[in-house]
This record gives sequence, C-alpha cells and structure tokens, in this order.
Amino acid sequence: QVQLVESGGGSVQAGGSLRLSCVARGRTLSRYNMGWFRQTPDKEREFVAAISYKGGSTTYAESVKGRFTISRDNVKSTVDLQMNNLRREDAAVYYCYEDTDAKRNWGQGTRVTVSS
Repeated sequence: QVQLVESGGGSVQAGGSLRLSCVARGRTLSRYNMGWFRQTPDKEREFVAAISYKGGSTTYAESVKGRFTISRDNVKSTVDLQMNNLRREDAAVYYCYEDTDAKRNWGQGTRVTVSS
C-alpha cells in the first residue's frame, strides 16, 4: 500500500521561502500525475499546483503563479513545491496527492505558517 508523506512545512516570515516535499512510500517508480492542495479552517481544500507524471506539464492556481514551482523525481517518487515570496494568505495545511488509475491518494498534510 502506497503512503504519501509530506515534509518541509514550518513557520516563515512574509516574503520568505519554504520547500515542501512529498514522497510516495511503497512506490518504486511513480507514473501518476501528482500535485498539491491546501486548506485553512475556514475554507474548503483548494488546488495549488499539479504536475504530469512525466513532468512536462504543470498547472498552478492563479494566486501562486510566479511564486511557487512544482517539480518531481519519478525515480525517487517525490514531488516538491518550492514556495517563494510567501504571503500571510499562503498559510495553510498543504496536502500532497497522486491520481492513480483507481483513485486520488492524499498525504496527511504539512502545516505552513506565515507571519508578518
């Protein structure tokens, strides 16, 4: 059974950077589209970024374009999210996902806090 495990969350000042990472444990070679969502207590989970399984196609939410970069390593079965110029509104729990043939798998989330 594959388990998605996120890391890299933490606390940062506005304008700072963080790099989130997600590894698909139990998968030797990733061949699925993957990405990130985020959620705050007062909002529904919202899309952040996605990357095709070969890495040739990326998609971003308008709110993060130009600041966040998604990348992946299929040999390691990881997907990263480089977040630059963080804003207070980026604070949330970030969830990694993968879209398999059967379903969407989710990680447990990693928290990002942004202070002014």
